[in-house]
Amino acid sequence: MHDMEDILSLEIKKEIADRYFGFRKMIEEDNQQYNTHIRDAYRQLENEVGFDLIRLYILLRQESLIHDFFRLTGLRDQVFFDPYLLQTRTIRRRLFQGQYIHGLTRRSRFHNLFLDIYNRLCAGVETYRGTLKRLVEEGKAIAEEIELFHRKNDLGAMMGFLRRLESGSAQEEGAFAGGMTPLRDTYFEEKMRLSAPPEAEKLLPAFPALPPVKSCKRALAELIDAAFEAQGRPEANDYRS
Repeated sequence: MHDMEDILSLEIKKEIADRYFGFRKMIEEDNQQYNTHIRDAYRQLENEVGFDLIRLYILLRQESLIHDFFRLTGLRDQVFFDPYLLQTRTIRRRLFQGQYIHGLTRRSRFHNLFLDIYNRLCAGVETYRGTLKRLVEEGKAIAEEIELFHRKNDLGAMMGFLRRLESGSAQEEGAFAGGMTPLRDTYFEEKMRLSAPPEAEKLLPAFPALPPVKSCKRALAELIDAAFEAQGRPEANDYRS
């Protein structure tokens, strides 16, 4: 009779453990995938936003004009801005290598280069904003999943149930052993508790939607002209050499 009780007790414990750790593994895999998506989003930010922002910083050159650009576009933080980047010719050459330059005059080539990069930046920012929005929702979904998991899998209640289950059978050593005290149950429960993933907005910078050229064309042209004159009317092709 005791053997049958022991077998039944082991089967119930195994079923509880399999269900608990099965759901837990699924959540941990979701968390790992979320972290991968965060890293992918940062690489997207660098490739589709960061490099074009740096190109525009280099074309504007003066920090005062860069701050005017921030005010015009609504950018709040100096993301990817480093005064060193404005001075180094090697980085400038690498960043502008392969950039399409067109126009009949120096001024038009400088204007067109800036606007081409700005239009591409607008598209990159919009794509990144969509990615960030999806990551925010993904993080919230995982947090809700974790909350539901803990609500449906109360470790303290499970430990109490298993102690009562074992009270009529042979005592065993192990994670669910009857010798576990309520204090140790609480410690074990806290140790096993899953944490919600960090919010995407705290891991990645937020960007406002940039105004399209048609909505700020005059102000943008004045800014580009100021940069062109301040640099002594440069030849746009020189940025690639």
